[in-house]
Amino acid sequence: MEELLDPGLGAVQVFLMRDDNKRRKLKYNLKAARLLTFGGAYSNHIRAVAEAGRRHGIETIGVIRGEEHLPLNPSLAHAVACGMTITYLDRASYRLKHTGEVLARLRAEWGEDVMILPEGGSNADAVRGCAELPAEIGVDHDVVCCPVGTGGTLAGISAGLGEGRRALGFAVLKGAGFLAGEVARLQREAYGRTWSNWEINLDYHFGGYARSTPELDRFIEQYRVEGIYVAKMLYGILDLARRGTFAPGTRIVAVITGEPG
Repeated sequence: MEELLDPGLGAVQVFLMRDDNKRRKLKYNLKAARLLTFGGAYSNHIRAVAEAGRRHGIETIGVIRGEEHLPLNPSLAHAVACGMTITYLDRASYRLKHTGEVLARLRAEWGEDVMILPEGGSNADAVRGCAELPAEIGVDHDVVCCPVGTGGTLAGISAGLGEGRRALGFAVLKGAGFLAGEVARLQREAYGRTWSNWEINLDYHFGGYARSTPELDRFIEQYRVEGIYVAKMLYGILDLARRGTFAPGTRIVAVITGEPG
């Protein structure tokens, strides 16, 4: 674990923990012979499910948002090389992918025994996998920060934290107020209860998912971090530290969930 050194932090310390949250989310979800999940054309989750299927001998189906474009981009080509079957849902149907009608249609096509994993992999089993992360942190800490896309990682980290510590998530989506309800829902599904030791900051999305600004681009180049999730979190941590949001002496662990592209 390395320490982030920046004069803007003042008396706040930030430690970087590199962690594969996709692996954690899938750890307890690989329990069916056939697994279907959803994602965009560049989804890291699709790649992770395809790779897990190859390693564990599980048939995988990736339902991709939008229309087919050939040749496949590197992410989808890699998934296919891992043995994943790729299919597509038009954008209108994709927005309804959680509804009974769309799920029934998918089961009719791929079999009633197919296990359907939500986009991003966030479900109760994913939360239980991510809850194991805090026990692996090797430094004393007060706050654990992570990027938030679907809420599963934050829900799990919160559930696994020790007494007196808190979790702070940074939303990468614009208009992501709904994520607080998602985190609470996921905790209830996993453990039958919620925790009050977490919150989500909504101010550092830089325009929305996969969006950026010249300011964020300069930050990504300076710190050489992944841009969709990690850069937004780290920018937020540094900015909040400069504003005095964290008390002097606060020790923060920032979970690095992706590597630079």
